[in-house]
Amino acid sequence: MLFSQSADADRAFLGEVLGWPSVPAAGEHDPWRIFRLPPAEAGVHPGDGPGSTELFLMCDDLGATLAELASHGVQPLREPQPASWGMVTAIALPSGLELGLYEPRHAPAPDA
Repeated sequence: MLFSQSADADRAFLGEVLGWPSVPAAGEHDPWRIFRLPPAEAGVHPGDGPGSTELFLMCDDLGATLAELASHGVQPLREPQPASWGMVTAIALPSGLELGLYEPRHAPAPDA
């Protein structure tokens, strides 16, 4: 769940820029959308202080993904950086919420 100060703009971004299909949450004309996400994985890492969550989208080719996003006027918040688990960057949703992107170095988790 994303909590946004600009929910309509963020919904438009997810549907129009990222191309995620969606359905109305509560009826045909409901502006609240439920988006179908790409396949996902979850990792749990140790941390200092209170827990937190971050959302990263996996990319087969981070460079190609950034080029596609650039064609929609979306620029990364920072240059891609190597991490032990992949190449990492982030983009901003219209509301300013940060959405991480990464190209994994690990093999994907197996299907159930």
